[in-house]
Amino acid sequence: MKIALIRQRYTPFGGAERFVANAVQALRAEGAALTIVTRQWETGSKGNALICNPPYLGSLWRDWSFARCVCNVLNKHAFDLVQSHERIACCDIYRAGDGVHREWLQQRSRVLGVLGRLGVALNPYHRYTLAAEKRLFLSPSLKAVVCNSRMVKEEIRHYFGLAEEKIHVIYSGVDLETFHPGLKMQHRSDIRAQYGIPEDDMLFLFVGSGFERKGLHTLLLALAQLPSDSHLMVVGKDKRLARYRDLASRLGLASRVHFAQGQTDPRPFYGAADAFVLPTLYDPFPNTALEAFASGLPVITSNKSGAAELVREGENGFVCDALDQNGLASAMNRLLDRATCLRFGIAARESVAHLAPENMARQLLELYRSLIRRQIS
Repeated sequence: MKIALIRQRYTPFGGAERFVANAVQALRAEGAALTIVTRQWETGSKGNALICNPPYLGSLWRDWSFARCVCNVLNKHAFDLVQSHERIACCDIYRAGDGVHREWLQQRSRVLGVLGRLGVALNPYHRYTLAAEKRLFLSPSLKAVVCNSRMVKEEIRHYFGLAEEKIHVIYSGVDLETFHPGLKMQHRSDIRAQYGIPEDDMLFLFVGSGFERKGLHTLLLALAQLPSDSHLMVVGKDKRLARYRDLASRLGLASRVHFAQGQTDPRPFYGAADAFVLPTLYDPFPNTALEAFASGLPVITSNKSGAAELVREGENGFVCDALDQNGLASAMNRLLDRATCLRFGIAARESVAHLAPENMARQLLELYRSLIRRQIS
């Protein structure tokens, strides 16, 4: 089975890119022949890649030129199936790992003023992306859409009216041997000593780049309501990092919020933490939440996060609105009880026991085979 996977660029901090890298490994183990169609792929395995890397002239040109290049390249190669992780219409399968852009803009408008909303409406990049998204979902070439959450499936049906049988929910896999509760024994003391966090203090963990979308502002406001022995570790990159450092300082949290930048290996931070918090404005299904569950951390997230589908309220985590700082603080406060936090952590690990990468690969392969049988018949 010859499959092409389209993704623009690999970054070591990107959840979507990590999904593709994991999918490639799992699918190859199942016997599929995979080729990555990309601008740049830094996994160390360059033998199975087709490079489409037109000059960069801004984000709109970046996406348009990459899509045009990909479609031209695919015309020159024969694949059984083409799966895209970008909004490109010349594919058989689209994995909606980035969710629905229309829904993201709607959620983002909640934190923008009048001028900000006007700027988004007039921004040519957003107008291009919305048009590309519509072309993709209405394309006659599109045979199936893979969603990583039921939330995204319902959004696609709502906005574009795709038939039920065309949309498949396949949760991302998480490496249960790489992310496990034993990380606490391996890394807790070292990381806490490195950042000056007392061993018995509560440490919440936030992992994600793009702090506005991931909800760091609300999280800092919530942390300010908690006792002084509650800390927050922020792992991720943002070009406005100084703004969030300043907010933490103004809230009197300078000694309790620890910025660790982007990390190619987040495992030590899962090991150091007691709970994971991601009050994201919009996230189809953050891989970081899966990694936190697997590492035995209770998860607090928002109702516009696909990860909320794995949260059993009051058993392995909590769900609240992304902008509800009081509700978020209340959920975090409940985990300050050590026995409760440990009990939630055990349940968190159990909630992802069925999400091994091999299971995801098998589901994808079953879908691929059914589509190929349909083509042949």
